[in-house]
Amino acid sequence: MSEDKKQLWREALSPIYWDEGKVVMLDQRLLPTREVWNTYETADQVADAIREMVIRGAPAIGCAAAMGVAAAARGLPDDEAGFRAGFDAICRRIGEARPTAVNLSWAVERQREVFESAIGRGPAAAREALEREALEVWHEDIDFCRAMGRIGAELIPDGATVLTHCNAGALATGGYGTALGVIRGAVEAGKRIRVLADETRPFLQGARLTAWELHHDKIDVTVICDNMAGALMQAGQIQCVVVGSDRIAANGDVANKIGTYTVAVLAKRHGVPFYVAAPRSTIDLQIKSGAEIPIEERPAREVTHVGETQLVPDGVPVRNIAFDVTPAELVAAIITEVGIARPPSAQTVRALFDRTFERP
Repeated sequence: MSEDKKQLWREALSPIYWDEGKVVMLDQRLLPTREVWNTYETADQVADAIREMVIRGAPAIGCAAAMGVAAAARGLPDDEAGFRAGFDAICRRIGEARPTAVNLSWAVERQREVFESAIGRGPAAAREALEREALEVWHEDIDFCRAMGRIGAELIPDGATVLTHCNAGALATGGYGTALGVIRGAVEAGKRIRVLADETRPFLQGARLTAWELHHDKIDVTVICDNMAGALMQAGQIQCVVVGSDRIAANGDVANKIGTYTVAVLAKRHGVPFYVAAPRSTIDLQIKSGAEIPIEERPAREVTHVGETQLVPDGVPVRNIAFDVTPAELVAAIITEVGIARPPSAQTVRALFDRTFERP
């Protein structure tokens, strides 16, 4: 890894890089015990990495998709007809990797628009434009996360214990994080924050990833079992909840890692504010409510095994629904890079798109 990439990794904990026409990703399946970087350059390789959760988290998947399209386009023929046909196949292959996180299709469509505006100048110009756009998506996402951190920090009380679910941190984004970006923003503002990280079965994103990166940043973090949150809320030991999202409907309904809805219901019962942090690219205005969000179901082995250790008897059926939907009425606020939708509704969510983001 070059020195400039090492510096960005140290500053933003970015899980993905662009390196001379190739996509380099931190294999999150191996954390926290091993730090392994893999290199990808074809559409099949990038799509498989997304589907197999080498990289995960909606914004990070968007970055991977944008870079994957640009990398794969480097291998297309130099005649315009062949380039166009190959480019369409690349976009379809990567765009179908996972269904729930809207950032995936958003990034692919953004690259399609760049392609259409550049291909008239020839394949070389299109390749160059796609690479520029991929890097813009990546750096833009880091800027968005830092902005969410500054904005959302105002909602976190000094001295609060904050519950998180899944990993919506630097590893799930271009860098810095959405939900964990809000926590980082509060810490950087001088607030004393303690974090409780749900383990987040079955893939253990909280226990493996959230705990790893917060510990890396020397932020006070404790891992708890998924079924412990209600008891701690009942005991008054949790002051707020902050999570990320994989897709937000136009009315403010939020799709996030399975178990999020349960946490939101518990928070409502105990008067604990439940916040969602996500960039506007995660908001899908074409979907009216959470009932329309496609929900991915993943392989049973993620439930039956932890690594090579089998937990479930052979022959017993397993459901592995990867996401659930939290109704907007349970969400106190949606934090974005341009401001807060509070309370979330069709009106407050739509108003976010009337604002302009200014890069720092």
